[in-house]
This record gives sequence, structure tokens and C-alpha cells, in this order.
Amino acid sequence: MAIRLEDKKAIVAEVNEAAQAALSAVVVDARGVTVSAMTGLRKEAREAGVYVRVVRNTLLRRAVAGTQYEVLSDVFTGPTLIAFSNDHPGAAARIFKEFAKGQDKFEIKAAAFEGNLIAANQIDVLATLPTFDEAVSQLMSVIQGATSKLARTLAAVRDQKETEAA
Repeated sequence: MAIRLEDKKAIVAEVNEAAQAALSAVVVDARGVTVSAMTGLRKEAREAGVYVRVVRNTLLRRAVAGTQYEVLSDVFTGPTLIAFSNDHPGAAARIFKEFAKGQDKFEIKAAAFEGNLIAANQIDVLATLPTFDEAVSQLMSVIQGATSKLARTLAAVRDQKETEAA
């Protein structure tokens, strides 16, 4: 289907704007996935703050030119669905990895994070990044462990001094 030049410019501008604001991007081939499954995936992505769009490869190359996602340009072959994570860098990777478990034809091509290309077989690196709340929780447990160890050490020193004084 032919797209008018104005429409192409609008698509490029929209995707470029999404790329500028995104924390990471994941590129997949969704050929052969049912419409109902894709609708569910898009709904889940939207709820997680992930921008999902099917774009022609030539338009996509223009849209990511000059952004940190330009490293993905070589991956734009065949039907391409791109997802930009806006709230958490691993959100799109996590959603797509989980979705791919139930879909044989859903293929993750690559991802990009901070200007680095991440191959499809290494998508776990991005998918397993902790969310903000998980990171804060991990930090708090480390701080709590260190403070409780300090308190036990000080109590042990106090007890030792008391036994020596007696």
C-alpha cells in the first residue's frame, strides 16, 4: 500500500520522538503471530510504558538516524516491529521474552541500550535489569545487613569489655 510523503514524514517524526525519549529499544519479527495475540501484547506493553510500532524499514532507518538506536539499522530487514521502553530499560525486553515463550514464530532480532547493540541471544542482560523499586529494595537490604552487622559487632565489643572489666 502506498503511503503519501506527508504520512511518511509524520511516521518518521513520531518514531524519532519516541526514540529520543526512550531508555532502550527491542526489534522483533512478529510474522505469523495472530492478531489477538498481538493485541494482547500491545496492551501489556502500553501498560508497562512501552511504545510499540510496526514501521517500514526505510522509514525506521531514517527515524533512528542520529539517535543512540542507530546501531540497530543493520537489523531492520523483513517485517519489523520496534518497541521503545520509556519507564524502565528492561520493560520491552522482559515483555517480549515472556511473550516469545508461547509463540514459535515470534523472533527477537536485537536490542539496544545506551548506544550498544545487544544480540538476540543476550537479551536476558536487558530483560533481567531490576526495576526502580527492585533496585531500591536491594539497596535497602544491603544497607540493613551492614548496619545490623555493625550493631552486632559493637555489642560483641561491649560484652568483651564488660567481661574483661569484671
